[in-house]
Amino acid sequence: MDSSSELGRRDRKKLETREALERAALSLVAERGLAGVTVEDIAEAVDVSSRTFFNYFPSKEDALIGRDPAAEVALRERLAATPPGVPVLQALRTVLLAEAERAQRHREQWLLRLKVFEQNPSLLPRLLATGAEAERALTAVVAARIGDHAAAAGYPELVIAVALTAFRVAMLRWSSASGAPVLADLVDEAFAQVAAGLPDPTP
Repeated sequence: MDSSSELGRRDRKKLETREALERAALSLVAERGLAGVTVEDIAEAVDVSSRTFFNYFPSKEDALIGRDPAAEVALRERLAATPPGVPVLQALRTVLLAEAERAQRHREQWLLRLKVFEQNPSLLPRLLATGAEAERALTAVVAARIGDHAAAAGYPELVIAVALTAFRVAMLRWSSASGAPVLADLVDEAFAQVAAGLPDPTP
């Protein structure tokens, strides 16, 4: 086996371990509550050591949130790579639709994650802090895209806030419907309403 194949195998193994730890954390907390689950419980469920757990997550709360820095980098790169002539809101719609499709492929895990957040409000401050960090990074991409003069008017902050709120609303609708709709359809519908200027719904 050559070095590139070995590296690919190791990367897949790391990803599998990370996902297994996330699933175990979510399942155990959904069953026992946040206070009833320890890092040792999560590691044992995956048959790894606590030390291995900490190679992937700083705490059990981080495993529940499931933040993936590599995925965040890829999202920013896709946004930055969108052709300059594409309006920013449309570019965000495109990259967030891809994120919705990625979440759909892990439907059960995401629905369980949303359920755990709902059942454990103490996770919300950490979730908001994580979201704010990702929001700032995306805002910087938009600011670089439109230039300093336009950015000074607060447009990057506003468009990112609107886009991510549309995505969150779609996620919440998806969760409340137990994942019955296709998430990407709900995201697309939310962006269509924003693009139309949020007109009053017709009866």
